[in-house]
Amino acid sequence: MPDRKPPQITRIRVRNYRALRDVDIKDLRPFTVLVGPNGSGKSTLFDVFAFLSECFTDGVRRACDRRGGLPELFSRGSSGPLEIEITYQSDVRIGGRPRRRTLSYLLSLDQKRGRAVVDREVLRWSISPGPGRPNHIIDFRQGRGKVADEESGVTAEQELAASDVLAVSALGQLRNHPRVVALKEFVSGWYLSYLSVDDERKPPQAGPQEHLSRSGDNLSNVLQYLKEEHPERLNTVIDQLRRAIPALGEVTYQTSPDGRLILMMRDEPFDQPVLAHFVSDGTLKMLSYLVIFSDPDIAPFIGVEEPENFLYPHLLPGLASLCREAASRSQILVTTHSPEFVDECQPTEVLALYRGEDGYTRVVRPHLIEAVNAMMDSGARLGWLWEAGYFEELPKPRTVVRDSGDEE
Repeated sequence: MPDRKPPQITRIRVRNYRALRDVDIKDLRPFTVLVGPNGSGKSTLFDVFAFLSECFTDGVRRACDRRGGLPELFSRGSSGPLEIEITYQSDVRIGGRPRRRTLSYLLSLDQKRGRAVVDREVLRWSISPGPGRPNHIIDFRQGRGKVADEESGVTAEQELAASDVLAVSALGQLRNHPRVVALKEFVSGWYLSYLSVDDERKPPQAGPQEHLSRSGDNLSNVLQYLKEEHPERLNTVIDQLRRAIPALGEVTYQTSPDGRLILMMRDEPFDQPVLAHFVSDGTLKMLSYLVIFSDPDIAPFIGVEEPENFLYPHLLPGLASLCREAASRSQILVTTHSPEFVDECQPTEVLALYRGEDGYTRVVRPHLIEAVNAMMDSGARLGWLWEAGYFEELPKPRTVVRDSGDEE
């Protein structure tokens, strides 16, 4: 497991992405929880991260096609472009020593002649990297642009093979562009969870696998990997699962004659285990979360949607604590409808999303609301305050969409 601190996103700005017509969230924390009613934009913001990661791993066209095409992503009443910009902190070696520096990456997509194109793509330093060195590392418009050699500082013109190809993907293979390589590895390594208990029950082909898939269909394979390569991690996972579900006695697997891994669990006080097909949804979900957050080589960014599904409410505060603990090694984003989960969060870790009168998403920071702070000081729980409607009080003016991230 690397000792190096992973990059951390400190700001995300989204324009013209469905309900997120113009949202600018600053001061993102290592652990961020999104709350709000159905249709408020939580899942849309979650999908922004998934979309950006898929643009890096699968290409712009496939990422758009999975969502019905780029025009379907544009905010209603708008024709483009769609913009996503992240500001992040990353370790950079200066004089042989790692130093934390801030960079910004902008991706702007538009529709030209019926197809999605990269209208603009920029990777730049937030402050000058030094005398005589350009702020922009890459700056491309529709397949043509400039690239700065990070060693010499010399800028050269480049042309990509197609206008829907990311410069980061094309240049992310070259050693003389270490910041581009690092960005590509960072965003490509994000893990957005779409766990399916139906997929988790299916016995996969035997063979160890290091990381849990998005659907969780290789859960048995990851347990096999942990048992063979990191048995102490597996013991910790099982111990944590037993504490959460005291009736659980043992988690094991065996290989079937046709080469598949059969996941089984045994309840106390019985002697015989049962197949995963008959294990409760909540037990499988909790095991999956423990595996995700205990990964020896954890993803640099993890997104989890509505972890409360299938889980008994009293397990949620412990799961929130697990997320916060994992945030020391990764950046964690969670969407939830659970007040029990929110009860375990700090006001600075929570963002509330609501639809404004214009139909577009607005962002509220509970820790900037005077009444929330006063009630918390009096012993109120954050989840109760959210349910009681305290988060709907916006700092003036009430129509603000952009989030300054600054305390008043």
